Order: sequence, then structure tokens, then C-alpha cells
Amino acid sequence: MNYRHSFHAGNSADVVKHALLIALVRALQQKEGALTLIDTHAGCGLYDLQGDQAQRTGESVHGVLRAFADHDALLDDYRAAVQAVNAAGYLRLYPGSPRVLAQLLRPQDALILNEKHPDDARTLRAAMRDTPAAVHERDAYELWLAMVPPRTARGLVVVDPPYEQVDERARITATLALAHRKWGHGVTAIWYPLKDRAAHRRWTDDMRALAIPKFLTIEHWLYDDDQPGVYNGAGLFIVNPPYAFTQALPPLLDALRTALAPEGHRGELSANWLGAA
Repeated sequence: MNYRHSFHAGNSADVVKHALLIALVRALQQKEGALTLIDTHAGCGLYDLQGDQAQRTGESVHGVLRAFADHDALLDDYRAAVQAVNAAGYLRLYPGSPRVLAQLLRPQDALILNEKHPDDARTLRAAMRDTPAAVHERDAYELWLAMVPPRTARGLVVVDPPYEQVDERARITATLALAHRKWGHGVTAIWYPLKDRAAHRRWTDDMRALAIPKFLTIEHWLYDDDQPGVYNGAGLFIVNPPYAFTQALPPLLDALRTALAPEGHRGELSANWLGAA
């Protein structure tokens, strides 16, 4: 699956991903100690919802625009993060994970971004110029292993690839296994698209076989039945989610499901522990 983000900025997957990332970082920040936030596949950082690529798919209509039309207070933090990169009352730009994470930084926190694609890395540097983020241009999986454990005692690694490579899931699984051995208490969030339940179950079984003790999977299926050959939703694998995050999840997930459910579908947004193989 090719998931070039400029075509999909602000879609339902972005709404869920960024709302959950905000909640995850805020839960980690309930402790005063410094955090290092690492984004291995950072992309461009900022996207034009009125640009040619975003307009070609029109996916923001079913994502961020629905979130803004919804009035559930549980989505206020997400809406505020998007509004922060736009003029008041106007919605043209969409913040990628780097801009969302940069908004959450405290003085003691650090943000490390990586984007291998040269053109996107150049755009990312420009988009992050007013932030303290460090931007790298390296292989994402090499950087992931090189950066953990971080210099701070705690941190979060965000892995959000475009899934352009056939072996992407295998590389994620292998790198996570190595990274977890180096940094057993570290928090990792891995985003993935959902198209086929059977294929996803196979990957989930591979991840479960890693026998990571605290391993949460959050899945958002847009439709009540699979729609063959189309994007059906997205999810996150989260290693070592903090207690404050998991306790606050049920109402947030229900608010997101309700806001994003396609017409005629209830949709499903659930969180489950993988457990050991």
C-alpha cells in the first residue's frame, strides 16, 4: 500500500492518530521529568488542504472537517492543535505529527524528527524552523535503533511510515524487537493503515509473538463490513502506554468513532491488549 501523506492529510486516520498522540504525550507529561519525542517518518510537517494532492482525494472532508463540525469537548485538544497552524476561524493547513508534537513540548522536552526523502526533508526543515526540533535525513529504522534509549530517562518513538515497501511491516517488527531489548520501558507508537482483516491479523500475530508485556493495539474500522480494495481504517500499536492514557481511552475512542463514522455505518474503534503469544 502506498500512503503518500500529502494525498491523505487531514483524513480520518490523521484525526484518530493525532488525537491519540496528544492524549499519549499529555499522559506522559503528568510527570515532570524530561521527555524525548522521536518521529522516525516525519514527512513534510505541514500540509495544504487546498493543494492539488489533498484536493485530488478530498479525504479531509471525511476527517478533520467532521471533527470540526462535531462539538464533543473530548476533541477540543485535537481541534486546538489544528487551529494553531491556521488563522482564526480558517482551516487551510493541516499539521503533521511533527507540528503536533512541537506544540506539546515543555522547556525540558526534546523533539527529534527524521525524514529520508530529500525533498520532504527540505520541506520539513522549513516547516519546523520556528521550533527547537532537530531534523535528520536518515533511514528510519537505523535512526530508531540509534536514538534509543534517549538521553532523557523517558521518551516516545512515533513510527508512521508510508507503507510503500513490501517488507515495511517485517522491518517494523524486527526493529521493534531490537529496540525493545535496548529500551524495555520506552513508549513506542506505530501507526498502520487497515485494508484487509486477514492480512492484518497475520501481522498482529507476528507482533504478539514478540511477547512484549504491555502492548496495546487500537483499531479504527470505518465500515461495519470490509470494503474490498479500499482504505478501511487505521490503527496504532502502542508499547508501554501510561496508565493515565489507557484509563482515559474509552470515552475518547467513542467520541472519535461517533465523529468519523461514515453515513450508514456505526464503525468500530477499540483498544485491546495483545498479550503474550
